[in-house]
Amino acid sequence: MTCRLVPSLLRRNIHNICRQVRHLNINPKVGIIGVPSCKGQSRVGVEHGPKALREAGLITKLQEQGAIVQDYGDMNFTWFEDEAYQKVHNVKNIGTSTKRISEKVQEVMKDGNIAMTLGGDHSLSIGTIYGHAQMEPNTCLVWVDAHADINTPLTSPSGNIHGMALSFLVHELKDYMPKVPHFEWVKPCISAKSIAYIGLRDLDPGELWIVRNLGISCFTMHEVDRYGIDMVLRMSMKAINPYDDRPVHLSFDIDSLDPRSSPSTGTEVHGGLSLREGIFIAEEIASTGLLTAVDLVEVNPDIGTQADQDLTVFAGTEVIRACFGKKREGNIPPGYQMPMP
Repeated sequence: MTCRLVPSLLRRNIHNICRQVRHLNINPKVGIIGVPSCKGQSRVGVEHGPKALREAGLITKLQEQGAIVQDYGDMNFTWFEDEAYQKVHNVKNIGTSTKRISEKVQEVMKDGNIAMTLGGDHSLSIGTIYGHAQMEPNTCLVWVDAHADINTPLTSPSGNIHGMALSFLVHELKDYMPKVPHFEWVKPCISAKSIAYIGLRDLDPGELWIVRNLGISCFTMHEVDRYGIDMVLRMSMKAINPYDDRPVHLSFDIDSLDPRSSPSTGTEVHGGLSLREGIFIAEEIASTGLLTAVDLVEVNPDIGTQADQDLTVFAGTEVIRACFGKKREGNIPPGYQMPMP
């Protein structure tokens, strides 16, 4: 063994020990932020996602499994008529709202909480990731989605900002980004090599060019089918967090799941993750003790039948619960005492 290898091995051992200690934390502190945003896409109803998740008993369920929950309520937005910039829709609405979201995430994290954002459409992640990066600049990102959401305003076929969220944030795309009004506040804050995609199956040509040319770790449903979700997640984390020492942001779009598990969402794509695979991703990332921000987005309780809506909300709540300590074998409630004869 050379002397050069010793510091590396020591560092890995220390990280493994720290991971085991973090895993013992069964009472995570969670700050809930409701973001009833809808302007990043065209389907009515996604703004009701936070309310639907709350009404499904999310907060009570988190508390029952041992999480310490601080509810910051739902943010209030005043929407107004908004002209497009070139072909990008709702730039003022989204630029101003995501700035506020960024500030709210920073407030929640300053209070010592993991920032749990309930969406709302995926454009809100411009604010959540930027806010997270201001608090923890070394953060890395796991983006679980059917879509890459990394079109630039010049490559987007639709002009909907929920499909451009990451392009505002990635350092390597700075030269490809026009100056969009009302987004002057947001600066690139994450490297392409710090992003891992899981579950992709519907990329636009510009997005595919970006992913390939920037070297973003990308595990489509083909890789999930080929290697299994455990190996895909291991490879993802190895790529973006090889020493297990960086804060993790999980941005989870409910349309990453197959429509059989989450039919009430605006841009469903068949052939997606099972709910079991989605829960596994959340469980494994949570077990690292490095998860410090989560987005759960694109639940639209106005789409489909009541059964569809209930199924989608259930899927969303189960993924969130897995992020904060729910065990599939069951949880011992806080304060439980074994009865004596």
